[in-house]
Order: sequence, then structure tokens, then C-alpha cells
Amino acid sequence: MDTAVRRNIVVSAVNIRKGGTLTVLRDCLQYLSGRPDLHVTALVHSRALCDFPGIDYIEIPWSAESWLKRLKCEYISMYGISRRLPEADLWLSLHDTTPRVKAKRRAVYCHTSFPFMRPTLQDWRMDRKIVFFSLFTRYAYRWNVRKNRYLIVQQDWMRQGLSRMLGFPEEKIIVAPPSFRAPDFESAPAKPPVFLYVGTPDCHKNFETLFRAARLLEEKTGKGAFKVLVTIKGDENRYAKWLYSNWCGTESIDFRGFLSREKLAGAYGEATCLVFPSRAETWGLPISEFLSCGKPMILADLPYAHGTAAGAASAAFFPVMDAERLASLMQEVITGSLASFGPVPVQEIRPPYAAGWKELFDILC
Repeated sequence: MDTAVRRNIVVSAVNIRKGGTLTVLRDCLQYLSGRPDLHVTALVHSRALCDFPGIDYIEIPWSAESWLKRLKCEYISMYGISRRLPEADLWLSLHDTTPRVKAKRRAVYCHTSFPFMRPTLQDWRMDRKIVFFSLFTRYAYRWNVRKNRYLIVQQDWMRQGLSRMLGFPEEKIIVAPPSFRAPDFESAPAKPPVFLYVGTPDCHKNFETLFRAARLLEEKTGKGAFKVLVTIKGDENRYAKWLYSNWCGTESIDFRGFLSREKLAGAYGEATCLVFPSRAETWGLPISEFLSCGKPMILADLPYAHGTAAGAASAAFFPVMDAERLASLMQEVITGSLASFGPVPVQEIRPPYAAGWKELFDILC
């Protein structure tokens, strides 16, 4: 990147407040704060969430109050802000939508995989917001998308999917895998075997398929032959309460609840096998965190899981709603046969590809 001129960079992320998207925002601003050749302005929900030196902040907390306010912020307020600021050499939106702004170049980081999820009747009953969000984002991605020089995604499958959905050239979609720090843990599998699922109590996480498989397997093996440890407690929301009311009597299921990073490391060490049946993910961080230990994983047969598990020593994939197949794979783990398990091939990713923030901004600028 040419350092002779101090370039103006604007990062907009007014609705990012938690989870993996907040990690991306923090990592991005932390990198930019160390670039004296750039003048960086960040539009955020709260500066306290991502406060780094050398960055000018504009806080817009009201944008997260409703979708109407989000739209007003993206397509009315941000245009006014872009007119008041020095003209941006790059305006990077870190949350899926393309705002209406004045800038020399624009780019959007596309986080959500919900446009590719097929909502079910269960989703309508448990959390209509997710259904509406999956439908809304299919259109939100389209608005102003051709104003962007680049789109940014975390995996190649999403590059291909967005290119088809939006008619946006693949050569203008950058694959930039997320950075993460895996927790340190010692592998000491417990007896009886422990199947671990790390997930939040959201209906697309598909706990019910795992629980149905556990009940089927318990009927075959008898009680006490295995344990399924999940990171929900059963009282967090409507979906979690439904899960607990239907499967609290299944002895093999341990509703452990949220785990701190230290306790999560212990759970990874205790686990015999990771199970990840989620129906929609951009990445699937627990897969990456568990991968290095070499223990078996049972994963949803969806593109995100194949991409994230690339390089794994021992994994098996199942149709995402097939409890019987999942139970069969779990039984292989219990018996130690692992006939359906094997290494996951590493996928070659075509350019444009960025292995870190420096490479990403070199491409963007």
C-alpha cells in the first residue's frame, strides 16, 4: 500500500454488539489502529465495545433499536455523515449491507449465512425473527451491492453462493478466513464417551436432531453408555425451554449451560467427539477449536462444515436433519470402529484471498 499519502478509511459497524461479528470488528480496528499512514473513522454502536487508540469514533446506538432505524441509519444518516467527513478513500461496511455513502471505494464484509438457510415450521414457532432475518437478508444483500468494489466472505462456498445469488463477479469477492485463538486444553477423554456440542440456544443450531439421536441411541445401548454435553441450560428462551421440556428426561443429555473459556477448554479435553449439527453457519468456530486435537468429529453435511473442517484427521458428515444417521455415527464412536470417519481434504482457495488484515487492506486499497 502506498504510504506517501495518508488515506481516509471509514469502517461502519453500527449494529455489531456481540459474538463473532464483534470479534471481527475488534480485530479490524486493532489492526488499523497500528497504521499511522491511515486516518480511520469508525461508526459503531458503542466505543466501549472496541476502543483502540488512533481511531476517531462516531457512536450511533439508536440504529440497533429496530430494522427501520437501521435502514434509516444506513441509507439516510450515513450519507450525511459521509458528506461531512473528508472523502473516504475506502468505506468498509462490516455488517452485510451496502450503505448509501459518498466514497471513492466501497466494500462490504458479508457475515451472515441466513440467506442460504431454508426456514422450517419449527423456526416460525420458536423464533420468527430468524425467519424474517433470513428472508430480509436475501434482499438486503442486493441493495446497492454493485456500488462495491469488493465483497468479503469467510469461505469459498459463500463466495460462490453470493456470486450466484447477486450476480456479483467471483473475482471481486475476497475470501478472508477469520483469525481465532484456540483455547489450550489437554485431551483426556472421559468414560463413558462424551459427545460435545458447543452452541447458543438459537433454533437454527438444530439441537433437536442431536437430542433425537441421543434418545434413539440410548434405547439401543441402555442408560449410562454415553453422555451428550450441550452448552445450553434450558431456560434461556422459548426454544431452549422447548428443548428442555421434551428431552430433560433423556438421561444421557447434560444441559450444562454457558461455559467460560476455561471451562470450555476442559469440556474440549473431556470430549470423545465433537458434534456440530447447525443448519446455518458462516464458519463454525468450535470445529476450528476442536480440530487440532485430532479426535473425531460428526458434522452437518453442509458446505460450511466441509470448509471449516478441512485438514481434520477424523470426521464424518450426516444429512443435517437425519437423527438416525447421526445416532449410527455416534454408535461408531462408542464402539471405536469409526468405519465412516476419515480425513477431510484441504480445499484450494482461488484468489482473491487474504490470510490476514494486512493482505485484506492491501487488496481493498
